[in-house]
Amino acid sequence: MVEERPPGASVIAALVPIALVAGVVLAVRAAWRRFRARITANSLILNETLPVHSKWWRDHARVRGEILYVALGDSAAQGIGASRPDHSYVGLLARLIRDTTRRSVRVVNLSVSGATTTLAVQDQLPKLAKLRPDVMTVSIGANDIAKWDPESFEQNLHTIFAAVPSHALVADLPFFYFPHNERKVAVANLILRRVAAEHGLEVVRLHRETRVRGWRRIFTHFANDWFHPNDHGYQVWADAFRPAVLASLAARFPASSEPVSPVATRLP
Repeated sequence: MVEERPPGASVIAALVPIALVAGVVLAVRAAWRRFRARITANSLILNETLPVHSKWWRDHARVRGEILYVALGDSAAQGIGASRPDHSYVGLLARLIRDTTRRSVRVVNLSVSGATTTLAVQDQLPKLAKLRPDVMTVSIGANDIAKWDPESFEQNLHTIFAAVPSHALVADLPFFYFPHNERKVAVANLILRRVAAEHGLEVVRLHRETRVRGWRRIFTHFANDWFHPNDHGYQVWADAFRPAVLASLAARFPASSEPVSPVATRLP
């Protein structure tokens, strides 16, 4: 005997899976909107730190030092996302230079948050021309990826690399996680390494060091905007520079036996 279904039962049975799928889709979309809203809010909070970090570096550029460390770059060099400016990779490297050489260090951080290679040429190179760095790091180009123009990128790198001292250490672009950006980053890093080689500059493999940490680190090595590194992330950046910085210091600045003076003096 065949059981008869009430009228419309088949239609209802067919609609249930569709309704479930639709419900899941709507829930995912709502969660994504909340996530994006939270990221936007966190980005606005971080943006409030831009003038704070900039002023901190300007103030500390007036502190005298036996070794002049100059950094050229963008918000990463400023340390946006770190708990404090000197927990950025620039601050960590300054500490490494001081501890290794046992000499006092003056840090001039030319970086500007949001800087592209074009803006670095316009704003940072004129200031660099007035300085004679003993140690220099360059990490620029990540902001070029948003409006990617390989020809302009290469031209700007030629200009920048021609202006920095021969001992400058140049980082390639970090790992960007998402494939649509990583494809551009791969091209950018090929250009950067080739142009650096043409100018005889050493390239620090920042992309490799950030990539090997894997996807899990996106939850532990980034600030609340999920773009800028946090203190853990900046330690990775500093570790990427560390071998090259130590090699440069060993060749040019034998360690002093005198302790570093704890008293900071300021330039007039």
